[in-house]
Formats: sequence, C-alpha cells, structure tokens
Amino acid sequence: MPQLLCPHCQGPLSAEGRTWSCANGHSYDQARQGYLNLLLVQHKNSRQPGDTPAMLGCRQAFLDGGHYQPVSDAINRLFAEQAPAALLDMGCGEGYYTDRLARALPGLDCTGLDISKDAVIRACRRNRAIQWLVGSSARLPLADASLDAALCVFSPWSWEECLRVLKPGGHLLLVGPHADHLLALREKLYDSIHPTPELIKALPEGMTIVNDQILRYALQLEPAALDNLIGMTPHGFRSRPERQQALRESGLAGLEVAMRMVMLQRH
Repeated sequence: MPQLLCPHCQGPLSAEGRTWSCANGHSYDQARQGYLNLLLVQHKNSRQPGDTPAMLGCRQAFLDGGHYQPVSDAINRLFAEQAPAALLDMGCGEGYYTDRLARALPGLDCTGLDISKDAVIRACRRNRAIQWLVGSSARLPLADASLDAALCVFSPWSWEECLRVLKPGGHLLLVGPHADHLLALREKLYDSIHPTPELIKALPEGMTIVNDQILRYALQLEPAALDNLIGMTPHGFRSRPERQQALRESGLAGLEVAMRMVMLQRH
C-alpha cells in the first residue's frame, strides 16, 4: 500500500491494529466495514459530499448489469500494458472499476478513494482486500511520488495532486464522456443539448499524453436498466420527470456509449 499521510499535518501514518496515527498524535480508526476515513470536516463541500444514496444504488445496479463492462475491460487492458505496482482510483465510487482492475491484475496494489462515505461502504462490500479511503482528490492523503499509476473515471481530479503523488514515469488514466456519449438519451430528455466539456482543457507541464482513444459501442437497455442509467447521473434531477417517464414507457433506440480514454505519463 502507498504511504498514507495525516490529513491534519501531512505526516506519515502508521497502523497499530485498526488505528492509524502520526507522530503528532493525530489518529484515525479504521471502520468495521474496512475503510479509513481521512476526510476532515472542513474539507467537505457539503454535509454528505458525493453522490446521493439513491444515485449510488442506481449506479451499482447498472454497473453490476455489465452495461459498462467494455469500459472496465479497456481500463484493465491499458494498465496491463504498463504493469504498475501501486495504483489509486480517484473517485472510485462504489468500487466497480477498482475491484475489476484488482481482479484482472492480481499483482497490482489497488487503493480506492472517494469523498462519499456511503459509496466507500459499498466498495468495501465488493472487495475487502483493497484499501478503501474516504478522502478528497483535491487533497490526496498519500505521500509524494508514492504511486505508479492513478485512475479517474467520471470524477474530478487535481493536476497538482496527480503530479505530486505519481512517481516519475508514472501513468494517469482519465476516462470521461465524448460529445456523443448517451446523445440519444440527452436529446430525449432536454430541449437543447449543452456541449460536453473537454476532458483535458490544458495539459500541465510535467505530463505527456501517451495514448488517446475513443471507446464506442451500442447500448440496448431494458426499462429497469434505462431507469438506473437516468437515476445514476445528474440527468435524474436535471431533466423533467414527465420526460423521464415517457422514456420509461417508450424505450430508447440508438443509444451509444462514447468514452474518451486518455493515458498520460509524468515526466
């Protein structure tokens, strides 16, 4: 496991039993579910940061249905080519991608981090062999140059923090929506479609793109899966309920997954 840092003083943490502590006397107890909470109250952006329990339930049901398994498989292949020793999944959610990656690459030391405690509790149920952390990707509780690789799927990240925790030569994989991602769904839910933000607006010094690809495939969903897809995304609360209901009743043809996957390397 990478060296963990105290979120109060950034000193190294060491474990004695289920208690993690630093030399300055700050301590953190590992929860009975297996996760370690390193998110300070003053670093939360709300009382319950991250996705709501309802969104998490929809996402877990949708992902467990295998609808994004091609995305997971592509992630696993990209990291298999690099053969990292230690990897952090930033914004791991309920652990679907982290768990499948750890099982596909048994020698990989995986850590999953998310700002949502509810999400991390779900992740613990998937795989107790992974170290799950409650924390913020804007303040990673990891030592400098402690990671060979990092993964971020549909989640925020900090260039500064990625550059800090990655070893020279380490890799960062960013996965996010292409402009065509779920376009048929968005066209049915809204009167007008907002442009999809670029995954990378500006590449910082110290990072080089070594692989940039678009993963596309058709998605055919039963009504329950379509309902979960809407519910796991911001579309569930941004779009009008009557439009969602109309889709549930009519179904949706021509749905396509289009993910941009960018592998970067730290100089």
